[in-house]
Amino acid sequence: MDFQWITNEQEKARLDGGLEFLSAQAVKPVRDFHAEFSEYRPTPLVPLKNLSAELGLKSISVKDESLRMGLNSFKMLGSSYAVGRLIAQKLGRDFEKMKFEEFCAEKTRERLGNLVFATATDGNHGRGLAWTANRLGYSSVVFLPKGSSEERVRNIANNGAQTFVTDRNYDDTVRLMIGEASRNGWQIVQDTSWEGYGEVPRWIMQGYTTIASEFLSQAAEEGIPAPTHLFLQAGVGSFAVAMAAFFRAAFPSAPPRVIVVEPNKADCFYRSAEQGGMTAVGGDLDSIMAGLSCGEPSPIAWSVLKDSAAFLSVPDWVTARGMRMYSAPCGDDRRVVSGESGAVTLGALSLIMQRGEYAPLKEALGLDGTSSVLLVSTEGDTCREMYRRIVWEGEYGSAAE
Repeated sequence: MDFQWITNEQEKARLDGGLEFLSAQAVKPVRDFHAEFSEYRPTPLVPLKNLSAELGLKSISVKDESLRMGLNSFKMLGSSYAVGRLIAQKLGRDFEKMKFEEFCAEKTRERLGNLVFATATDGNHGRGLAWTANRLGYSSVVFLPKGSSEERVRNIANNGAQTFVTDRNYDDTVRLMIGEASRNGWQIVQDTSWEGYGEVPRWIMQGYTTIASEFLSQAAEEGIPAPTHLFLQAGVGSFAVAMAAFFRAAFPSAPPRVIVVEPNKADCFYRSAEQGGMTAVGGDLDSIMAGLSCGEPSPIAWSVLKDSAAFLSVPDWVTARGMRMYSAPCGDDRRVVSGESGAVTLGALSLIMQRGEYAPLKEALGLDGTSSVLLVSTEGDTCREMYRRIVWEGEYGSAAE
Protein backbone atom coordinates (compact mmCIF):
# COMPACT_ATOMS: atom_id res chain seq x y z
CA MET A 1 0.00 0.00 0.00
CA ASP A 2 1.25 3.50 -0.84
CA PHE A 3 -0.50 5.15 2.07
CA GLN A 4 -2.10 4.15 5.33
CA TRP A 5 -5.45 4.95 6.84
CA ILE A 6 -7.57 4.66 9.95
CA THR A 7 -11.33 5.02 9.74
CA ASN A 8 -13.20 5.94 12.87
CA GLU A 9 -16.38 4.18 13.86
CA GLN A 10 -17.61 7.32 15.58
CA GLU A 11 -16.78 9.72 12.77
CA LYS A 12 -20.40 10.30 11.79
CA ALA A 13 -21.25 11.41 15.31
CA ARG A 14 -21.96 15.07 15.85
CA LEU A 15 -19.16 17.08 17.37
CA ASP A 16 -19.56 17.49 21.11
CA GLY A 17 -19.97 20.68 23.08
CA GLY A 18 -17.21 23.19 23.56
CA LEU A 19 -17.16 24.12 19.87
CA GLU A 20 -19.86 26.74 19.91
CA PHE A 21 -17.15 29.25 19.04
CA LEU A 22 -17.02 27.69 15.55
CA SER A 23 -20.75 27.79 14.85
CA ALA A 24 -22.11 29.96 12.03
CA GLN A 25 -23.62 32.39 14.55
CA ALA A 26 -20.39 32.72 16.56
CA VAL A 27 -18.17 33.35 13.55
CA LYS A 28 -20.34 35.87 11.72
CA PRO A 29 -18.07 38.75 12.88
CA VAL A 30 -15.09 36.96 11.31
CA ARG A 31 -16.13 37.35 7.69
CA ASP A 32 -17.38 40.86 8.43
CA PHE A 33 -13.90 41.76 9.72
CA HIS A 34 -12.12 40.25 6.71
CA ALA A 35 -14.48 42.05 4.34
CA GLU A 36 -13.26 45.39 5.70
CA PHE A 37 -9.85 44.87 4.08
CA SER A 38 -9.84 46.58 0.69
CA GLU A 39 -8.08 43.49 -0.75
CA TYR A 40 -10.88 41.14 0.29
CA ARG A 41 -12.73 39.10 -2.32
CA PRO A 42 -14.32 35.68 -1.78
CA THR A 43 -12.06 33.06 -3.32
CA PRO A 44 -13.54 31.06 -6.21
CA LEU A 45 -15.54 27.90 -5.61
CA VAL A 46 -14.55 25.78 -8.59
CA PRO A 47 -16.77 22.86 -9.69
CA LEU A 48 -14.75 20.04 -11.28
CA LYS A 49 -17.63 18.48 -13.22
CA ASN A 50 -15.59 16.47 -15.69
CA LEU A 51 -13.23 15.15 -13.05
CA SER A 52 -16.08 14.10 -10.76
CA ALA A 53 -17.64 12.15 -13.65
CA GLU A 54 -14.32 10.47 -14.42
CA LEU A 55 -13.82 9.47 -10.79
CA GLY A 56 -17.40 8.25 -10.37
CA LEU A 57 -18.56 10.91 -7.90
CA LYS A 58 -21.63 13.13 -7.93
CA SER A 59 -19.56 16.29 -7.57
CA ILE A 60 -16.17 17.70 -6.63
CA SER A 61 -15.87 21.34 -5.62
CA VAL A 62 -12.67 23.13 -4.64
CA LYS A 63 -12.12 26.43 -2.89
CA ASP A 64 -9.12 28.02 -4.60
CA GLU A 65 -7.17 29.81 -1.85
CA SER A 66 -4.33 30.80 -4.16
CA LEU A 67 -6.34 33.99 -4.76
CA ARG A 68 -6.73 34.97 -1.11
CA MET A 69 -5.85 38.66 -0.62
CA GLY A 70 -2.94 38.47 -3.06
CA LEU A 71 -1.04 36.24 -0.61
CA ASN A 72 -1.38 32.88 -2.42
CA SER A 73 -2.70 31.11 0.69
CA PHE A 74 -5.59 30.99 3.16
CA LYS A 75 -3.44 31.49 6.23
CA MET A 76 -3.90 35.23 6.63
CA LEU A 77 -7.53 34.59 7.53
CA GLY A 78 -6.48 33.18 10.88
CA SER A 79 -3.60 35.50 11.71
CA SER A 80 -5.43 38.69 10.73
CA TYR A 81 -8.49 37.88 12.82
CA ALA A 82 -6.34 36.96 15.82
CA VAL A 83 -4.40 40.22 15.52
CA GLY A 84 -7.65 42.16 15.40
CA ARG A 85 -8.95 40.41 18.51
CA LEU A 86 -5.68 40.99 20.35
CA ILE A 87 -5.72 44.70 19.55
CA ALA A 88 -9.29 45.02 20.82
CA GLN A 89 -8.43 43.05 23.94
CA LYS A 90 -5.41 45.22 24.73
CA LEU A 91 -7.53 48.34 24.29
CA GLY A 92 -10.23 46.92 26.56
CA ARG A 93 -12.74 47.31 23.74
CA ASP A 94 -15.56 45.13 22.41
CA PHE A 95 -14.14 43.75 19.16
CA GLU A 96 -17.52 43.73 17.41
CA LYS A 97 -18.10 47.40 18.20
CA MET A 98 -14.75 48.61 16.86
CA LYS A 99 -14.67 50.21 13.44
CA PHE A 100 -12.05 48.90 11.07
CA GLU A 101 -10.36 52.29 10.82
CA GLU A 102 -9.59 52.08 14.55
CA PHE A 103 -7.43 48.98 14.07
CA CYS A 104 -5.27 50.95 11.63
CA ALA A 105 -5.31 54.30 13.39
CA GLU A 106 -2.18 56.05 14.60
CA LYS A 107 -4.01 56.86 17.83
CA THR A 108 -4.45 53.13 18.46
CA ARG A 109 -0.77 52.47 17.84
CA GLU A 110 0.17 55.26 20.23
CA ARG A 111 -1.95 53.69 22.96
CA LEU A 112 -0.49 50.21 22.42
CA GLY A 113 3.11 51.34 22.11
CA ASN A 114 5.79 49.24 20.43
CA LEU A 115 3.66 46.14 19.84
CA VAL A 116 5.54 43.34 18.10
CA PHE A 117 3.80 40.18 16.85
CA ALA A 118 5.80 36.94 16.75
CA THR A 119 5.24 33.49 15.30
CA ALA A 120 6.89 30.35 13.98
CA THR A 121 5.92 29.13 10.53
CA ASP A 122 6.72 26.93 7.55
CA GLY A 123 5.87 29.92 5.36
CA ASN A 124 2.22 30.82 4.77
CA HIS A 125 1.13 31.58 8.34
CA GLY A 126 4.16 33.81 8.84
CA ARG A 127 3.51 35.65 5.60
CA GLY A 128 -0.08 36.25 6.63
CA LEU A 129 0.95 37.58 10.02
CA ALA A 130 3.67 39.80 8.56
CA TRP A 131 1.20 41.19 5.99
CA THR A 132 -1.41 41.90 8.66
CA ALA A 133 1.03 43.53 11.07
CA ASN A 134 2.45 45.69 8.28
CA ARG A 135 -1.03 46.57 7.00
CA LEU A 136 -2.08 47.76 10.47
CA GLY A 137 1.20 49.53 11.21
CA TYR A 138 2.94 47.11 13.59
CA SER A 139 6.16 45.10 13.62
CA SER A 140 6.53 41.33 13.37
CA VAL A 141 9.18 38.69 13.97
CA VAL A 142 8.93 35.35 12.18
CA PHE A 143 10.92 32.18 12.89
CA LEU A 144 11.19 29.43 10.25
CA PRO A 145 12.53 25.86 10.53
CA LYS A 146 15.60 24.57 8.77
CA GLY A 147 15.21 23.86 5.10
CA SER A 148 12.66 26.63 4.57
CA SER A 149 12.30 27.82 0.99
CA GLU A 150 14.25 31.01 0.29
CA GLU A 151 11.27 32.30 -1.69
CA ARG A 152 8.93 31.82 1.28
CA VAL A 153 11.40 33.55 3.61
CA ARG A 154 11.73 36.42 1.15
CA ASN A 155 7.96 36.80 0.84
CA ILE A 156 7.70 37.16 4.61
CA ALA A 157 10.54 39.68 4.80
CA ASN A 158 9.02 41.69 1.95
CA ASN A 159 5.98 42.21 4.17
CA GLY A 160 8.10 43.94 6.79
CA ALA A 161 8.94 41.08 9.16
CA GLN A 162 12.26 40.34 10.76
CA THR A 163 12.97 36.71 9.84
CA PHE A 164 15.10 34.01 11.45
CA VAL A 165 15.69 30.59 9.84
CA THR A 166 16.69 28.16 12.58
CA ASP A 167 18.63 24.89 12.54
CA ARG A 168 15.63 23.07 14.06
CA ASN A 169 12.47 21.36 12.86
CA TYR A 170 9.09 23.09 13.00
CA ASP A 171 8.07 22.07 16.53
CA ASP A 172 11.44 22.94 18.03
CA THR A 173 11.32 26.25 16.17
CA VAL A 174 7.98 26.98 17.86
CA ARG A 175 9.60 26.35 21.24
CA LEU A 176 12.52 28.62 20.36
CA MET A 177 10.13 31.39 19.29
CA ILE A 178 8.17 31.10 22.55
CA GLY A 179 11.33 31.63 24.56
CA GLU A 180 12.45 34.60 22.49
CA ALA A 181 9.01 36.19 22.62
CA SER A 182 8.91 35.83 26.39
CA ARG A 183 12.33 37.46 26.77
CA ASN A 184 11.53 40.33 24.42
CA GLY A 185 7.91 41.00 25.35
CA TRP A 186 6.55 40.09 21.91
CA GLN A 187 2.93 39.09 21.36
CA ILE A 188 2.72 35.48 20.14
CA VAL A 189 0.27 34.67 17.34
CA GLN A 190 0.63 30.90 16.92
CA ASP A 191 -1.84 28.50 15.35
CA THR A 192 -1.24 25.67 17.79
CA SER A 193 -2.13 25.48 21.46
CA TRP A 194 -0.29 24.48 24.61
CA GLU A 195 -0.96 24.69 28.33
CA GLY A 196 -1.98 28.23 29.14
CA TYR A 197 -2.16 29.26 25.48
CA GLY A 198 -5.50 28.55 23.89
CA GLU A 199 -7.35 31.81 23.26
CA VAL A 200 -5.30 32.95 20.24
CA PRO A 201 -5.39 29.51 18.52
CA ARG A 202 -9.19 29.57 18.90
CA TRP A 203 -9.34 32.98 17.24
CA ILE A 204 -7.15 31.66 14.43
CA MET A 205 -9.52 28.71 13.97
CA GLN A 206 -12.42 31.14 13.82
CA GLY A 207 -10.55 33.13 11.19
CA TYR A 208 -10.39 30.12 8.90
CA THR A 209 -14.17 29.75 8.88
CA THR A 210 -14.46 32.58 6.36
CA ILE A 211 -13.69 29.86 3.79
CA ALA A 212 -16.69 27.82 4.93
CA SER A 213 -18.94 30.86 5.20
CA GLU A 214 -18.09 31.83 1.64
CA PHE A 215 -18.81 28.27 0.50
CA LEU A 216 -22.35 28.38 1.90
CA SER A 217 -23.12 31.59 0.01
CA GLN A 218 -21.48 30.46 -3.22
CA ALA A 219 -23.01 26.99 -3.19
CA ALA A 220 -26.49 28.44 -2.75
CA GLU A 221 -25.95 30.86 -5.64
CA GLU A 222 -24.35 28.31 -7.98
CA GLY A 223 -26.47 25.26 -7.19
CA ILE A 224 -23.63 23.23 -5.72
CA PRO A 225 -24.83 20.50 -3.34
CA ALA A 226 -23.97 20.34 0.33
CA PRO A 227 -20.82 18.27 0.88
CA THR A 228 -21.12 14.67 1.96
CA HIS A 229 -17.33 14.43 2.36
CA LEU A 230 -14.68 16.94 3.45
CA PHE A 231 -11.07 16.11 2.61
CA LEU A 232 -8.95 18.37 4.83
CA GLN A 233 -5.20 18.86 5.17
CA ALA A 234 -3.66 18.84 8.64
CA GLY A 235 -0.48 20.32 9.98
CA VAL A 236 -1.20 21.13 13.63
CA GLY A 237 -4.90 20.65 12.81
CA SER A 238 -6.36 24.14 13.32
CA PHE A 239 -7.68 24.42 9.77
CA ALA A 240 -9.11 20.89 9.77
CA VAL A 241 -11.01 21.27 13.03
CA ALA A 242 -12.35 24.70 12.06
CA MET A 243 -13.77 23.39 8.80
CA ALA A 244 -15.06 20.15 10.33
CA ALA A 245 -16.85 21.89 13.19
CA PHE A 246 -18.36 24.62 11.02
CA PHE A 247 -19.77 22.24 8.43
CA ARG A 248 -21.15 19.83 10.98
CA ALA A 249 -22.90 22.67 12.75
CA ALA A 250 -24.18 23.95 9.39
CA PHE A 251 -25.59 20.55 8.38
CA PRO A 252 -26.60 18.90 11.67
CA SER A 253 -29.05 16.44 10.11
CA ALA A 254 -26.57 15.24 7.49
CA PRO A 255 -23.03 16.04 8.67
CA PRO A 256 -20.30 15.39 6.11
CA ARG A 257 -17.66 12.71 6.61
CA VAL A 258 -14.34 14.26 7.57
CA ILE A 259 -11.13 12.82 6.14
CA VAL A 260 -7.87 14.30 7.45
CA VAL A 261 -4.85 13.95 5.15
CA GLU A 262 -1.20 14.31 6.27
CA PRO A 263 2.30 13.70 4.89
CA ASN A 264 3.67 10.39 6.10
CA LYS A 265 6.80 12.11 7.39
CA ALA A 266 4.75 14.33 9.71
CA ASP A 267 1.59 12.28 10.33
CA CYS A 268 0.98 13.18 13.97
CA PHE A 269 -2.81 12.80 13.76
CA TYR A 270 -2.63 9.42 12.04
CA ARG A 271 -0.12 8.16 14.61
CA SER A 272 -2.15 9.59 17.47
CA ALA A 273 -5.21 7.72 16.20
CA GLU A 274 -3.11 4.58 15.81
CA GLN A 275 -1.76 4.86 19.35
CA GLY A 276 -5.04 5.93 20.92
CA GLY A 277 -3.60 9.14 22.36
CA MET A 278 -1.86 12.31 21.29
CA THR A 279 1.47 11.29 19.76
CA ALA A 280 4.30 13.44 18.41
CA VAL A 281 6.46 12.71 15.36
CA GLY A 282 10.13 13.64 15.68
CA GLY A 283 12.99 14.07 13.25
CA ASP A 284 13.41 16.42 10.32
CA LEU A 285 9.78 16.21 9.10
CA ASP A 286 11.21 16.68 5.60
CA SER A 287 8.13 16.38 3.42
CA ILE A 288 7.71 18.60 0.37
CA MET A 289 4.37 19.53 1.99
CA ALA A 290 6.12 22.22 4.04
CA GLY A 291 2.93 23.74 5.38
CA LEU A 292 1.87 20.37 6.80
CA SER A 293 5.27 19.35 8.22
CA CYS A 294 4.28 19.63 11.87
CA GLY A 295 5.11 16.85 14.30
CA GLU A 296 2.77 17.69 17.20
CA PRO A 297 -1.02 18.05 17.01
CA SER A 298 -2.73 21.04 18.52
CA PRO A 299 -4.41 19.66 21.66
CA ILE A 300 -7.59 21.55 20.79
CA ALA A 301 -7.70 20.02 17.33
CA TRP A 302 -6.88 16.50 18.52
CA SER A 303 -9.55 16.58 21.23
CA VAL A 304 -12.16 17.08 18.50
CA LEU A 305 -10.84 15.20 15.50
CA LYS A 306 -9.92 12.01 17.39
CA ASP A 307 -13.59 10.97 17.50
CA SER A 308 -14.86 12.66 14.36
CA ALA A 309 -12.51 11.98 11.47
CA ALA A 310 -10.77 9.36 9.37
CA PHE A 311 -7.00 9.78 8.99
CA LEU A 312 -4.81 9.23 5.93
CA SER A 313 -1.01 9.23 5.95
CA VAL A 314 0.41 9.67 2.44
CA PRO A 315 3.82 10.01 0.74
CA ASP A 316 4.95 13.08 -1.16
CA TRP A 317 4.19 11.71 -4.61
CA VAL A 318 0.47 11.76 -3.75
CA THR A 319 0.43 15.55 -3.51
CA ALA A 320 2.61 15.81 -6.65
CA ARG A 321 -0.10 13.82 -8.45
CA GLY A 322 -2.74 16.24 -7.16
CA MET A 323 -0.73 19.27 -8.30
CA ARG A 324 -0.50 17.90 -11.84
CA MET A 325 -4.18 16.97 -11.90
CA TYR A 326 -5.17 20.51 -10.94
CA SER A 327 -2.77 21.92 -13.53
CA ALA A 328 -4.02 19.69 -16.36
CA PRO A 329 -7.81 19.59 -15.78
CA CYS A 330 -10.32 17.31 -17.45
CA GLY A 331 -12.20 18.81 -20.39
CA ASP A 332 -13.32 22.35 -19.68
CA ASP A 333 -12.84 22.13 -15.90
CA ARG A 334 -11.05 25.22 -14.66
CA ARG A 335 -7.31 24.98 -13.98
CA VAL A 336 -6.24 25.53 -10.37
CA VAL A 337 -2.67 26.43 -9.40
CA SER A 338 -2.20 24.34 -6.27
CA GLY A 339 1.01 23.97 -4.28
CA GLU A 340 2.48 21.08 -2.34
CA SER A 341 0.27 21.54 0.71
CA GLY A 342 -2.78 22.48 -1.34
CA ALA A 343 -3.13 19.49 -3.66
CA VAL A 344 -2.65 16.48 -1.38
CA THR A 345 -6.37 15.98 -0.82
CA LEU A 346 -7.11 15.74 -4.55
CA GLY A 347 -4.22 13.33 -5.03
CA ALA A 348 -5.54 11.11 -2.24
CA LEU A 349 -9.16 11.26 -3.44
CA SER A 350 -8.23 10.31 -6.99
CA LEU A 351 -6.25 7.28 -5.85
CA ILE A 352 -9.04 6.07 -3.60
CA MET A 353 -11.50 6.26 -6.47
CA GLN A 354 -9.28 4.83 -9.22
CA ARG A 355 -7.07 2.12 -7.74
CA GLY A 356 -8.28 -1.28 -6.69
CA GLU A 357 -5.95 -1.57 -3.71
CA TYR A 358 -7.85 1.28 -2.06
CA ALA A 359 -11.29 -0.27 -2.60
CA PRO A 360 -11.66 -1.14 1.11
CA LEU A 361 -11.04 2.49 2.02
CA LYS A 362 -13.41 3.72 -0.67
CA GLU A 363 -16.12 1.46 0.75
CA ALA A 364 -15.39 2.40 4.36
CA LEU A 365 -15.70 6.10 3.53
CA GLY A 366 -18.88 5.60 1.49
CA LEU A 367 -17.48 7.28 -1.62
CA ASP A 368 -19.65 6.59 -4.66
CA GLY A 369 -21.85 8.20 -7.28
CA THR A 370 -23.96 9.91 -4.63
CA SER A 371 -20.98 11.64 -2.96
CA SER A 372 -20.36 15.39 -3.12
CA VAL A 373 -16.78 16.15 -2.12
CA LEU A 374 -15.42 19.50 -0.99
CA LEU A 375 -11.69 20.15 -1.27
CA VAL A 376 -9.74 23.26 -0.28
CA SER A 377 -6.63 24.06 -2.27
CA THR A 378 -5.02 25.86 0.65
CA GLU A 379 -2.14 27.42 -1.30
CA GLY A 380 -0.95 28.23 -4.79
CA ASP A 381 2.64 28.15 -6.04
CA THR A 382 4.11 29.62 -2.86
CA CYS A 383 7.48 28.23 -3.93
CA ARG A 384 7.53 28.64 -7.70
CA GLU A 385 10.75 26.72 -8.17
CA MET A 386 9.34 23.64 -6.43
CA TYR A 387 6.03 24.01 -8.28
CA ARG A 388 7.77 23.98 -11.65
CA ARG A 389 10.00 21.07 -10.71
CA ILE A 390 6.95 19.01 -9.83
CA VAL A 391 4.48 20.13 -12.52
CA TRP A 392 6.92 20.80 -15.39
CA GLU A 393 9.73 18.35 -14.69
CA GLY A 394 7.70 15.53 -13.12
CA GLU A 395 9.58 15.23 -9.83
CA TYR A 396 7.95 12.96 -7.26
CA GLY A 397 6.16 11.33 -10.13
CA SER A 398 5.17 7.88 -8.87
CA ALA A 399 5.19 5.47 -5.98
CA ALA A 400 8.51 4.13 -7.23
CA GLU A 401 10.13 7.48 -6.43
